[in-house]
Amino acid sequence: MDGAGHYNPRTVEEVFRDFKGRRAGMIRALTTDVEEFYQQCDPEKENLCLYGLPNEQWEVNLPAEEVPPELPEPALGINFARDGMQEKDWLSLVAVHSDAWLLAVAFYFGARFGFDKADRKRLFSMMNDLPTIFEVVTGSAKKQQKEKSSVVSNHGSNKSKTNSKAQLESESQGKYSKPQPKDEEEGLDEEEEDEHGETLCGACGENYASDEFWICCDICEKWFHGKCVKITPARAEHIKQYKCPSCSNKRVRP
Repeated sequence: MDGAGHYNPRTVEEVFRDFKGRRAGMIRALTTDVEEFYQQCDPEKENLCLYGLPNEQWEVNLPAEEVPPELPEPALGINFARDGMQEKDWLSLVAVHSDAWLLAVAFYFGARFGFDKADRKRLFSMMNDLPTIFEVVTGSAKKQQKEKSSVVSNHGSNKSKTNSKAQLESESQGKYSKPQPKDEEEGLDEEEEDEHGETLCGACGENYASDEFWICCDICEKWFHGKCVKITPARAEHIKQYKCPSCSNKRVRP
């Protein structure tokens, strides 16, 4: 694989950067690019694998021919299970195997370049701070995310929703219309900010940042970075009902 076998990160930071790039590519395949990914996993083809590349891209391809391969290989034959399962279950299965592969690749590099116990612990801690691909795809990482997003999205009818700090403060004031003691108001602001600080982007899985533009899908009620779904604040002003790429690509199956 180009980009899968010829790049050899040698430090903890480099391995983590490689991990994040591959992870982002696989999350994209299973979320924003899910329609294309689904079509490429044709059960009529040979054993296929989903590869995440260090440059945040993904590809569906045949496994490496050499034995043993230069890098650990992803799960084989994901395409064979595609039509025998519900789509969401199939995507969840691919996500679980993708998580296992990412760990295998990261610790392969760690073993190859002699990471000691402290380095391995630090690498795992850095990776473990990010939600797994399975958690991003299924939404299980933040079961409360839908409830929090629902509260915010129901405020203001069909207005475009952004997850900026100023917007959240404004909505908080509307939600608590009765005068509040100063100390209590500060406590509410901190709680609101803490809650949204744990919100994850439905596309890349990264955490909320107050200086970034976010938009909420009116169908699945997940939040997305504007840049991840190619929506700008100006464009969002003219959207009455926003549908994320996954909801827009929903297919009706028997």
